[in-house]
Amino acid sequence: MKLAKLSLALVAVAGLAACEGGGRSPDKGTDFGTDKKDLSTLIAGIWVDPNGCDNWIIDDGFEGYLSARLDKYGKPVCSGAAPANVATGPWRGGATDLFAK
Repeated sequence: MKLAKLSLALVAVAGLAACEGGGRSPDKGTDFGTDKKDLSTLIAGIWVDPNGCDNWIIDDGFEGYLSARLDKYGKPVCSGAAPANVATGPWRGGATDLFAK
């Protein structure tokens, strides 16, 4: 029983140590994937969530980005651009992998 508790404690400590950040820059506007480009150069599409509200979506091949689309007052935009659970627009525009086309 002591061995199981010790193993569990070691796994918990290792898991928490992995959350440190790995020495990455705090810059959230840069893609840290294989091509390392500024996220402002990617083209976003719109994914409509189950509630009918818009979310900005970008697929960069290995990484994906999603953010709620908000108006200037911080309220969700629900434009009806597509049916619920559907992505529309050039959201795979940043992808360079074989599956992007």
